Amino acid sequence: MTDVKQSLRSRRGRVLVVDDEPNARSALAELLRGEGYTVETAADGFKALAKTAELDPDVVLTDLKMPGMDGIELMQKLRSQDPDVSVLVMTAFGAVETAVRAMQQGATSYLTKPINLDELLLVLDRALEHRALRVESQELKRELQDHRGSHKIIGSSPGMQEVLAQVALVAPSRATVLLTGESGTGKELIAAALHEASPRARGPFIKLHCAALAESLLESELFGHERGAFTGAERRREGRFERANGGTLFLDEVGEIPLNMQVKLLRVLQEREFERVGGTHPVQTDVRLVAATHRDLKQLVAEGRFREDLYYRLRVIEIHLPPLRSRSGDLSALAMYFLERHARDNGRTVTGFSAEAMAALHRYGWPGNVRELENVIERAVVLAQSPLIELRQLPAELVADGSAERSGPSAPHATLEELERHAILTTLEAVGGSTSRAAEVLGISVRKVQYKLQQYGAAPKSAVPAVTPRERRPSRPGSSS
Repeated sequence: MTDVKQSLRSRRGRVLVVDDEPNARSALAELLRGEGYTVETAADGFKALAKTAELDPDVVLTDLKMPGMDGIELMQKLRSQDPDVSVLVMTAFGAVETAVRAMQQGATSYLTKPINLDELLLVLDRALEHRALRVESQELKRELQDHRGSHKIIGSSPGMQEVLAQVALVAPSRATVLLTGESGTGKELIAAALHEASPRARGPFIKLHCAALAESLLESELFGHERGAFTGAERRREGRFERANGGTLFLDEVGEIPLNMQVKLLRVLQEREFERVGGTHPVQTDVRLVAATHRDLKQLVAEGRFREDLYYRLRVIEIHLPPLRSRSGDLSALAMYFLERHARDNGRTVTGFSAEAMAALHRYGWPGNVRELENVIERAVVLAQSPLIELRQLPAELVADGSAERSGPSAPHATLEELERHAILTTLEAVGGSTSRAAEVLGISVRKVQYKLQQYGAAPKSAVPAVTPRERRPSRPGSSS
């Protein structure tokens, strides 16, 4: 992440002064140079457009009334070239109506002549601040997009789109974030996305799985220890809070932290300092905390197993990750991503799924979510004996679910969508995979059959497999945590 705001603040900024009156133009330029600004001038709108290519100004200070091209027309042309440029308009006293019209069309602010230097400097500072914020916001959004590609977050379903929108909104802040959702939904990836799309991206991203450690070890891992603090502590050791200074600390399964450790964690969040185990001197820390849990923390609070004050301190922002069973639109893309990755890693030539295998993947409930899906696909790739993953390469529980449904879902327990899918897939199998024949039997259009197959991630038997790298490649590759 480039330190956009810092770089803009480290200098006064570049200003282009546009005025057809030579004396006014020169006087303004000299005043602003004396204040530390980099200044260029132009006598009219046409020359100003040529100068912008050389100067790339942060702010354009232009007179409204000029021959040939007035200030409003110049502003519109500048904005078409650089939507982030700040334009300040100058107008004679009494022509405020025209200035207001300029503001309505996109001017950052206006000043009346004769110009008051103090007012001008104040307006310039504000304009530079606003520009810095806009540019920084765009940088963060671009970094989040890059992060999605590098960390392979698949999320075209509405639920995941909402999660990613929240990440883009929350990442620039330093607010503590609580990630909730079932195990295997991708909480660690979202934590990493929050870090990499934040101003702390250059700092460390430190992780700790709180459920994996005994209480005595957890305190040392979080806060570090001094030499001789306990048996085996032969030297001083930094904890995760100290190592994460200037960056982000991700605490996974925070609901498993014992009550007495919760008190110490709360103190760090409130006071931004802690003491190492066996130490007496406070250690300052600047850490953005992202916590995750699959537990219902509110229920734990009610049971007296989690501190209420810590719960609310962690839950400044809560982002809930949907389970895979509610992300059916993402399943095919996720499955293809994992297939391609594990085929590459294992040196296997596996390119897609049979219709039966893909249908079984869609029918299964996925209690282990995306993590379980990845494990299933890796196993299937290793066991595959042909370019397509077949039903026999899937675990018994998936095949059992498929066998139970081969006789077809029945009302009143099945949804209309399930009945429709069963009708289309079984008809296709019966007619040897011909979409035109299936459409004729079902009394629907061929286009609808093809659309539904794409939606199901399935293909008719003996036809081209429904999901292959050539036909459906995920736009944003994805993984889980």
